Amino acid sequence: MLLPCEVAVKSVIPAIRSAIARELTLNHGLKQKEAAELLGVTQTAISKYTSHCRGAIFEVTEVEGVQPIFKETVFSLVNGNMSKYELVEKLCTVCWIIRQSGLMCIICKISDPTIDTDQCICCCPNGNPKRNYESKKNDLS
Repeated sequence: MLLPCEVAVKSVIPAIRSAIARELTLNHGLKQKEAAELLGVTQTAISKYTSHCRGAIFEVTEVEGVQPIFKETVFSLVNGNMSKYELVEKLCTVCWIIRQSGLMCIICKISDPTIDTDQCICCCPNGNPKRNYESKKNDLS
């Protein structure tokens, strides 16, 4: 069985990077090499993101709650006001929102059809009270 983080690495993170790459290159006029440097990936990766060859499993910006973080991230990147550590935090926050939205269940089911999403308690999707991810996250602090 794949862990949600394994699925995220293969599907969710590329989708997030793809959305940011497209925004940086298409709407802010950055060259692919510049966007690559900001995102810590190769120019080839940016090319694949902008041509929808990578990270095209879903449109990140349509997930409720992602848009404000997305806009803030792009704005900070364009203005040179975001460290690589802050970028990591933003990517993880967006991934967490996607997990909480229930979309992760669909992606996990595609990645591993044997997963019973009614039994899975990893991401607390669809109001599943079996595990409150936010509480667990706070317990680690």
